[in-house]
Amino acid sequence: MSRTVRPARRVGLSLPPWIAHALRAQRGPVPWSAVTRGALAGGPLLLAAVFADRASLGVVAAIAAMLAGINDRPGSRRTSVRRIGVPALAGAVGLLVGTYAGQHLGAVPLTLVLTGLGLVAGGVSAAGTVASGAGTQLLVTSAVGAGMPLPDPGWQSVLAFLVGAGWLLALRLVLPTPGSLTGDFRLGTRLDFRFDGERAAVADVYEAVAALLDAAGTEQAVARRAALTAALDHAQDALAGPRLRRYASSAAERRLHAQYAAALPLGEAATALAWAEQAVPARASEGPRRLAAAVRGSVHAGPLPAPTRTEPALRALDDALLHAAEAFDRGRGRDLHTRRRSVVSLARTVLGAGGREYGLRVGLCFGASAAVAQVLHHGHWYGSHQHWYWLPATAVFLVKPDLGPLVSRVLCRAAGTVLGALVFAGFAAVLPRPEGLVALVAVCGALVPVAARHFAAQTTVVTVLVLALVMVGGEPQASVSRIGETLLACAIVLVVGHLPMPGQRGGGIRARIDVADAAAHDYLAHVLSGSGDRAARWTMRREAYRTLAEARAAIALAAAELPALARHSEGADEVAAVLERLVDTTTACAVHLDDTGRLTPRHTDRLAGLRDELAERRGRVGRHRTLA
Repeated sequence: MSRTVRPARRVGLSLPPWIAHALRAQRGPVPWSAVTRGALAGGPLLLAAVFADRASLGVVAAIAAMLAGINDRPGSRRTSVRRIGVPALAGAVGLLVGTYAGQHLGAVPLTLVLTGLGLVAGGVSAAGTVASGAGTQLLVTSAVGAGMPLPDPGWQSVLAFLVGAGWLLALRLVLPTPGSLTGDFRLGTRLDFRFDGERAAVADVYEAVAALLDAAGTEQAVARRAALTAALDHAQDALAGPRLRRYASSAAERRLHAQYAAALPLGEAATALAWAEQAVPARASEGPRRLAAAVRGSVHAGPLPAPTRTEPALRALDDALLHAAEAFDRGRGRDLHTRRRSVVSLARTVLGAGGREYGLRVGLCFGASAAVAQVLHHGHWYGSHQHWYWLPATAVFLVKPDLGPLVSRVLCRAAGTVLGALVFAGFAAVLPRPEGLVALVAVCGALVPVAARHFAAQTTVVTVLVLALVMVGGEPQASVSRIGETLLACAIVLVVGHLPMPGQRGGGIRARIDVADAAAHDYLAHVLSGSGDRAARWTMRREAYRTLAEARAAIALAAAELPALARHSEGADEVAAVLERLVDTTTACAVHLDDTGRLTPRHTDRLAGLRDELAERRGRVGRHRTLA
């Protein structure tokens, strides 16, 4: 059943973006499979280490499992190998460097080494989500290795860390998920969880196509087109994960590749229909929805309702449905229409304006927090708590720009740490040791996937978990000192994060806009060239929409900063909106050229107008409105 959603009435003044973002939380069903993995990860590892009288190694393994659990996001198993494995390897390197640097270097050289790591990790983080996770773990574990001296040799701690992360990754690859039952119930079901994440991702693409067709000619079309882009990005990542062979090696995987590829012309036709701003018949969306159900159930699609063929975009939709039906039956598909990033392009991202700004900001915050922690440590401000890692490790999660707006992270981190420390103090007063603390670690591990919906909730759970771990490792109850260190880290990050930086601020936003602009114009040039290479066209179209989505996400985070930082990205959302309209128009032109071989005055006029508007707005990002 559907219901009409009435727009909420505004009551009083709306909250500033930097406050509204701190109160915003993600919604969705409870990820029970991830909850199960979290419960089976750190707790059992710690328990086994306690029984073996190697509690310190168990603490390191449980920390690794916790960090891997933070990266255990929904998606395919193949994607999880890269999403969990690459940061875990970086974390092992950071732990090794931090351990030996903390043992052999004085306060000043150690601070310089950690600052250098911050510069490198920050710059690398600009390369993408996985790189950002790797940079985060590199810095956190280097702080832990240097500031939490362990009785075990460094190589044993690193091995324990890899075991902890590898254990959670093994659970992710081996345990079935709720989507494992596939097949027609009339013919019998089967347990096949190798590609359940991939199946769900591809099915979501067809559902998004159907939703966009339903919204054609309405105000929801823009949002539905963005949802289609997100679904395509997710499916592309799910299918393009690491594999032993270059191409899909099983019939089931080849079939999924074919089903994904068949969705691309459907998405193209649906985008062209939405661009025309005309409603389409309701039966047009029935075919994609039947295909979505066929993908989810791993069954044949059956007969598909054909839409009318009264105009080029509808004819393209009909042709795409016929092609999809054929692809579902044949099950042949290899090309995922992805552009592999070269080493040169990655280096350009890391060393460019965005990477330099990112690295400088992270390096200064991490180095400053490490320096302050060293002063407090050697000045014996910690009393009986000799481990000083909490301050720089907290600064890492606060300063990473891709984790959210600065003030929002600071507010959530402070609130979450205070609450978590108070909750742990209550548990520590009544729980038996160590078995009660081990049980608390297992419970917190299970809560991490649920708490990931809000940074304050995640901070609360992680604070309780880490305090329980260090107490099992032999450290006294440290709730009060952890609150003080967190508030101090918040102050450091707020000050350093707002300091004037060399060069032009907002370099990361400008870099993403430039990448999206180049991808959009490459796509436009290919379409207008009259090339019949549709595979290349779909690859360029995917690249254009993906880079625009990444730019939009970065712009939304920058807009929620305090005004002193947000002003450096002013105007970027308007440029991105023009680029999106340009890519949509290019897609409509491609569909029309396929059908008639020439463009209408409406297409050419729209292209000319968008290119003029883009030229007018280019260069305004970060400038005050009065100067534009």
